[in-house]
Amino acid sequence: MEKSALQIARAAYQPKLPKALRGALKVVEGAPTQSVADQEEVKKLFPNTYGMPAIKFEPTDGQMDTAAINIGVILSGGQAPGGHNVISGLFDGIKKLNPANKLYGFILGPGGLVDHNYKELTADIIDEYRNTGGFDIIGSGRTKLEKKEQFDKGLEIIKKLDIKAIVIIGGDDSSTNACVLAEYYKSIGAGVQVIGCPKTIDGDLKNSEIETSFGFDTATKTYSEVIGNIMRDCNSARKYWHFVKLMGRSASHVTLECALQTHPNITLIGEEVEQKNLSLDDVVTQIAEIVKARSEAGNNFGVALIPEGIIEFIPAIKKLIAELNDVLALPEAQNLGRSEQIDFVKNHLCADNLAVFNSLPTSVARQLALDRDPHGNVQVSLIETEKLLSTMVSAKLDQWKKEGKFNGKFSA
Repeated sequence: MEKSALQIARAAYQPKLPKALRGALKVVEGAPTQSVADQEEVKKLFPNTYGMPAIKFEPTDGQMDTAAINIGVILSGGQAPGGHNVISGLFDGIKKLNPANKLYGFILGPGGLVDHNYKELTADIIDEYRNTGGFDIIGSGRTKLEKKEQFDKGLEIIKKLDIKAIVIIGGDDSSTNACVLAEYYKSIGAGVQVIGCPKTIDGDLKNSEIETSFGFDTATKTYSEVIGNIMRDCNSARKYWHFVKLMGRSASHVTLECALQTHPNITLIGEEVEQKNLSLDDVVTQIAEIVKARSEAGNNFGVALIPEGIIEFIPAIKKLIAELNDVLALPEAQNLGRSEQIDFVKNHLCADNLAVFNSLPTSVARQLALDRDPHGNVQVSLIETEKLLSTMVSAKLDQWKKEGKFNGKFSA
């Protein structure tokens, strides 16, 4: 394949490396680590891996000669810019230690480990993917690692390939996979390290060592460019309100960063909604008030940014989802048809949650009640929150118009 000038320039780019990774290095053990909260509870869950020492890499003189080792790598969850470079850096690092070292990629996520679906990643393969986005070098998946049979099945291929460490690149659920796998392998003395590399464009994996996970910066810049174009179009046509839903199931960091870059008319922040204990009607009323104020100034247009997980931040709906999770986990609910499951749910919800459930549009109620991802989460990305809010705002403004409180136009 003939490469374009852009592809050639992209492949030649050399990412910056910290000083400790530019030459020979030594490993320095620090103090024991601990969770930021619930220390005793977490320690009980992970007795074998809790409290392991912090590790630092420091530059040293001389060469690093190590025995040959094999490493496995897994991409997990949604793709994020930078994933290919994590794998490229891993490949470069182990080859620098010993040219005989090998890197194996497990295909389509954690399921590749369980199903023994893998390929060796060679220099020819790696060089085709350097500095490119996506996760297509080995693909990704969302298989949840939670059963002993899965761990043991994975260990079979790990032993067969003589792998000494598995690197799982993923977000919060994927990091939980890595943690559970590490605990089990440590408990049986499997002799394999499990290393988690934090990846999430949501920006919700951070601590004192990780300022932000990779993917967040590129994602927010890309989204902001699109939002900026929508705002320019909005200001040109001057007759539509645009409701823009952004990534972020359990954190509104992406929405906030995009708002700081683009300055829209309305920005909903899930954490703020939760802190203020707002109801769905409170949120709709706030939006309607801003629409009304802009209309009175002659501006029947605007842009609203909405994090996809906003619905889970509304306390009443959060309580509803928690009870739905419990109800749907009952053995009697497992083999019911979709319509029967809805009836079952309604018969088992408490009065307050049932009232909230019945107040929601049918499509949203069904989504909350039925569909879960492999990790048991409501698939909020499939809920058309932007349509839910724009429809409810429209209804609120129609009501105000009948009451003489609103004389403008609203088209979403």
